[in-house]
Amino acid sequence: MAQSRLTDEIQTSAEVHEASALPCARVVHTTPDAPRTAELEPLPDALAAEPIEEKSPAQWAYERLILYIKNFEEQLDDEHEVAMGFTGGEAGVLRIEGIGYFAPDIVTFYGRDEEDARTQLIQHVSQLNVMLRALPKAPEVEEPRRIGFRLAADLDRR
Repeated sequence: MAQSRLTDEIQTSAEVHEASALPCARVVHTTPDAPRTAELEPLPDALAAEPIEEKSPAQWAYERLILYIKNFEEQLDDEHEVAMGFTGGEAGVLRIEGIGYFAPDIVTFYGRDEEDARTQLIQHVSQLNVMLRALPKAPEVEEPRRIGFRLAADLDRR
């Protein structure tokens, strides 16, 4: 048995190993009625099943981005969809239609810009900065497109 470093609680070596594989997440808000955020939600079973040390930085970034996008979409009304604002540049906004990764270190966003031009952002995980935005859904679309829910469902199928 191993002893935890922060408490006097005794843990088995399996418990210590399991705890070391769990991600650390934390969030603090200024208002007590702030909506639940991705950091407060438990990891889906499919994500938790694969040890973090076996994931490439790109895969782990991709999986956590999905959790953030899905959580953001859960707070949108039926008139808005998720989009991504580019940080640190004048590139504008990308309405997210797809996300992918290329291990070990590339994350890719697919979508359309404000003029409806096809857009793709390829980003190294060390440069990853994403600002999620709510944009009105396209008028020709009856239901808002929820990419986060599709991405999360894909994670669960693995």
